[in-house]
This record gives sequence, C-alpha cells and structure tokens, in this order.
Amino acid sequence: MMAHSFRNKTVVITGACAGIGRALSQRFGMAGARIALIDLNREQIATCVDHLESRGIQARGYVCDVSDQKGVHETMNRIVEDFQHIDVLVNNAGITHRSLFEDTDAEVHHRLMAVNYFGALYCTRESLPALLQSHGLVITMSSMSGFAPLRFRSAYSASKHALHGLFNCLRVELIDRGVDVMMVCPGFTATDIYKNALQGDGGIVKKPFTLSGKTASPADVAEEIFVGAIKRKRLLLLSNVDWRARLFARFFPVFFERYLAHRIGGM
Repeated sequence: MMAHSFRNKTVVITGACAGIGRALSQRFGMAGARIALIDLNREQIATCVDHLESRGIQARGYVCDVSDQKGVHETMNRIVEDFQHIDVLVNNAGITHRSLFEDTDAEVHHRLMAVNYFGALYCTRESLPALLQSHGLVITMSSMSGFAPLRFRSAYSASKHALHGLFNCLRVELIDRGVDVMMVCPGFTATDIYKNALQGDGGIVKKPFTLSGKTASPADVAEEIFVGAIKRKRLLLLSNVDWRARLFARFFPVFFERYLAHRIGGM
C-alpha cells in the first residue's frame, strides 16, 4: 500500500481528541482519509472537528464511552450510516494508574479493563462486519507494559497483556479474510494520560509524575503508526521502546525485573 491508499477511506479513532489520537486524526486526514472521531467530551470533539475541517479534512465527531457496549454498538452503526464503510479502526482510548498492587482497589482494575480491554473489544466487534467488507485494518494501542513488567502499573499492564492475547488470536482468525491486525507499543509519550492517571483509591493522582528517559511526541508516534499502517505491520515497537527492552524482558526476565523495571517504572 501507498500513502494515497487512504484517500477517501474511513478511519475511526477512539480517544481521538488528545495526544496520539489527535495526532493520528491529523496524519490520516492529511493523507486524504475521512476521520470519525470518538471521545467523551462533546466540546473537545467539536474543537477537533473544526480544526481538521480548517485543514480541508473531512471529519465527524461522536460522543461515546467505549466501555459502554450499547453505546459503542449505536455509535458504530451511526458511523457506517454516515460514511458508508469503515476501513481502519484505531483502538486508542485508554487510561492508566499509578499505585502499588497492594494499594490498588479492585474497582481500579475493573475500570482499566473496562476502558483499555473491553473498550477495544467492543469497538472491534461492532465494526468487524464493515472491516470485513472493506478488507480493512485494526490498529490497537498497547504499551511497553504489554510485554514488560513495570512498577506501579499492575492493572494497566494486565489490561495491555489481555489486548495482546485477544488481538493476536483475532489476527489468526482473520488471516484469510482480508483484515489485518497491528499492535502498537509506544514508549513514554508526552500525552495527558499521565496527568489523569488514577490513584489506588480511584481518584486522580494529586501530583503528576515525571516521565523517565526519552519522551516521544504524539506527532512522531503518529507518523510511525501511519507508516506501519501503510505496510500493514503486525507489531510496532516505537520511540524509546526498542528491541533491546523486549529482548531483556522476554529472555532475561530476572535481569530486567531487578535492574531495568525499577529504572523505567520508578516513581
């Protein structure tokens, strides 16, 4: 595929009004795609749509909580009615937390699974008939936490591991049906997800934490994802997460847990 292959294609992006989601809407829109933005805040959606349209990008916004299965069903049906087809689904909506496992209420685990895992599940399930018809692409945002254990992120890591299990199996099921599945594992990226992280009791962290090491910009991450989408890759390890981190986490787990996990995931 070439970049122009996205011209007049419909790209659905969840969590589309900030960070990586916003950057992706601009990048795919610049390639001629029609953008369906899904987010929670009606005012932010309107602002994003106006911004895209000011750049000549066709866009429409939809207020939806991806953890609400009925709401996702209704939203995806509206998108198909409005755009006639879905060619790319980007499961980008997500939340995180910052707390030790022993201090994290079960409700926090449920909330992260509801948004990060079930949100992606619902959106993919409801858009799959349209994606099968268009021989489309599912892009799901994971994280370095999807393959490497980090401190203070047990619930977040569990939700990302679950995504890999689900979408790796889905890829196998769709291998001869024309739909591709791409998992994306960014490193630390300068987005608001860290400012809105949950505490162990479910409240928002009072003091936003500082990211360690190299931090990528949403625009740079979006560009790498766009190129990966053109090539229909299976897995993207981006920015400050490279092959060495994955290698150590997989083949030298004791070394990773003792010397690297603390450094990467420290408070």
